[in-house]
Amino acid sequence: MEYKDYYKTLGVERNASQDEIKRAYRKLARKYHPDVNKDAGAEDQFKELGEAYEVLKDPEKRAAYDQLGSNWQRGQDFEPPPEWGQDFDFGGAGQHYHGGMGAGGFSDFFENLFGSGFRQGGFNREAGFGQGGFRGQGEDQRARIQIDLEDAFSGATRQITLRSQSVDAQGRVQTTPRTLNIKIPKGIKPGQSIRLAGQGSPGLGGGPSGDLYLEVEFKPHRHFRMDGKDLFLALPLTPWEAALGTKIQIPTPTGKVDLKVPEASQSGRKLRLKERGLPGFPPGDLYVELSIHTPPAHDGAAKAAYEKLAEAAPFNPRRHLEV
Repeated sequence: MEYKDYYKTLGVERNASQDEIKRAYRKLARKYHPDVNKDAGAEDQFKELGEAYEVLKDPEKRAAYDQLGSNWQRGQDFEPPPEWGQDFDFGGAGQHYHGGMGAGGFSDFFENLFGSGFRQGGFNREAGFGQGGFRGQGEDQRARIQIDLEDAFSGATRQITLRSQSVDAQGRVQTTPRTLNIKIPKGIKPGQSIRLAGQGSPGLGGGPSGDLYLEVEFKPHRHFRMDGKDLFLALPLTPWEAALGTKIQIPTPTGKVDLKVPEASQSGRKLRLKERGLPGFPPGDLYVELSIHTPPAHDGAAKAAYEKLAEAAPFNPRRHLEV
């Protein structure tokens, strides 16, 4: 379906005031009125002008049109969502022409946008909102919110600031900031969304507001990385800690715990702390990845110590490579 640019039809800018729209319509309507202009196509042009003015003269209809057409790009077919005509009701505006432009005298573009129930005397539908009015549910909005890993373990309340849309007296959409306190539920995972009912775009003509969906992301953590519900902690060890075994206090998202490192541990070994990962049913696990760090032999004493170690504990880690 071809997109109809009502602003282009009336020859006005998209930010034109209501007075500018009215003046432009009156000027062109006089020029193309069938009683005045007998040229071929004048009547069709007059109908196009009437349809464009029908939408742009009303602030709420204009806002709905602007909102739906905001993602259209020139040269592309325009496909309104199938539920659009079911969500928006018009009435009280009247019509004057029949035939050639859809069942109600307006184009198929208009009918697809606003539903086929638009007619003289008001919108009348079983699920309608009465005569002489326009009402529509606001759009759902989506945004992203970053939280700390610890928020998923204990739950939290965070304050966010969003930019909301509203319609001014001239029918133009304007943005204003608003602040919301968001409750972060315990056990939430990255990629999940928090739904805030009625916090989306405001409805038109007194209609209900849409919902706000906040997609959750976790901020990078200085200690842990995540894989699904499991957490991973890289734990550096000295050679003697790995060889002799030791007990080390390590951090977890819910506090510090004591970890027993077995003797003869090697780099890459993973120690599992059951159910210490993200909360859930079942919860994830926490894996501690061991990594042996060798102190540098930066002075004579350190070199002597390594030489004594080599004599006391001879060891060839490359034996499997020998031919």
